[in-house]
Amino acid sequence: MSYKIKLKQMKNKTGIFILSLMSFIFQLEMSSAEVRLASIFTDHMVLQQKSEVPVWGWAKAGVKVSLVSSWNKRKYSVQADAQGRWRFNISTPEAGGPFEMTISDGDALTLQDILIGEVWFCGGQSNMEMPMKGFKGQPILGSNEAILKSSNTRLRLYTVPRASVIERQDNSKASEWKTARPETVVDFSATAYYFGKLLSEMLQVPVGLINDSYGGSTIEAWMSPEWLKPFPEVKIPSKGDTIKEISRTPTTLYNGMLHSVIGFGIRGAIWYQGESNYERSDRYEDLFPAMVKEWRNAWGMGEFPFYYAQIAPYNYEQLPPYHKGGKFNSAFIRDAQRKSLDKIPNSGMAVLMDVGEENSIHPSNKEKGGERLAYLALGNLYGIKGFGYASPAYASMSLQGQNAVLKFTNARNGLTSYGKTITSFEIAGADQRFYPAKAVLSGSSIQVSSDQVKVPVAVRYAFKDFIQGELFGTDGLPVSSFRTDNWNN
Repeated sequence: MSYKIKLKQMKNKTGIFILSLMSFIFQLEMSSAEVRLASIFTDHMVLQQKSEVPVWGWAKAGVKVSLVSSWNKRKYSVQADAQGRWRFNISTPEAGGPFEMTISDGDALTLQDILIGEVWFCGGQSNMEMPMKGFKGQPILGSNEAILKSSNTRLRLYTVPRASVIERQDNSKASEWKTARPETVVDFSATAYYFGKLLSEMLQVPVGLINDSYGGSTIEAWMSPEWLKPFPEVKIPSKGDTIKEISRTPTTLYNGMLHSVIGFGIRGAIWYQGESNYERSDRYEDLFPAMVKEWRNAWGMGEFPFYYAQIAPYNYEQLPPYHKGGKFNSAFIRDAQRKSLDKIPNSGMAVLMDVGEENSIHPSNKEKGGERLAYLALGNLYGIKGFGYASPAYASMSLQGQNAVLKFTNARNGLTSYGKTITSFEIAGADQRFYPAKAVLSGSSIQVSSDQVKVPVAVRYAFKDFIQGELFGTDGLPVSSFRTDNWNN
């Protein structure tokens, strides 16, 4: 046998040996593979108190997975399914900690520094995503001092990484829960931070915040194909399609960022979105309640509290494609959000008519938005009394001669303009032409009139793209822009 033939045989045997060794190592690793948790379960997390919260992940198909929680020493066991998936529902006590949780499929994985408290999901587009440090060239008012003073071991922060994809993901990209301190708060959602900070202060329990937001996103991007079926005008992408608008393509953010965390135990949700839907206000009035309903169904927790920020006034005419007037007046999307209060059970809306900026779509005063969302939770859900937590809201209109008399709810101590003349009311007759109107406050009602309108039919307040709110409750909470008509102009 020649030398070359012998050498070739030796090489073949060596290659087979290496492949066999690699296969053996792989099988050995698989047989003792460490159990994996979904990305949202990490050290320092907060679990919802007094609840049955899901914990899920993956292991080798068919293996037995166990979980032991240190707060009650209880052991849970389950068998991973054919795809290796497993899931527990574990009982949590009253707020407290820190605790530990050990998950094992033969090899143990221990999560440390777990707190039990109140967990809130925080979603939306750029005004929710905007971090405490601000965007480049766009500051957050007073944030430097707030960041400096932000250390709070009972406030924990989690950000779901950005991901826009066509196919539904079972797990989100890796991230981790972080304790609030300057170096973590600086990059976290300002609206969510101010919300959680006030909750932590008032409730004196641990608070966990899950920030799941993406700048520029439309509401359709946060909905699944099944949820969008009642909206045939929405084009749902198919496998293999190219995502042309990363944050505005229907279903893509649901697929990449939301589906994988749905089910994590929460107390409620806050939402700040709508700017990217301002051109389609009529459909938003249906899409928004539909999204909330489907989120609640998917979470399987009933009608959990859902509080949202109404978008602030802004001059949208300066954005491409530079729409002007009519339905492109962003007051229509604010009105769709206002009307959604009646369509979404157990909801509340934080009004931001006094913080809008004509030339910035990102109001710098994020503290007011976050705190007003917290007011809704503290008053509606947690039952704190004696303070105003919901803005006065338009309720009804009646006629007294040439005067339109408007009545409001949530205005037990009356309305105020802080002594300023109110110039933001308009009134129209049957011809649908609006004229500037005089407004006279009388307790919790307002009389609106104009010499140019003998028989009033409709009234609008602050119904412009950009405007500064003039009308407040005596607790300082602004009244939303509104209209009494349903005209398309």
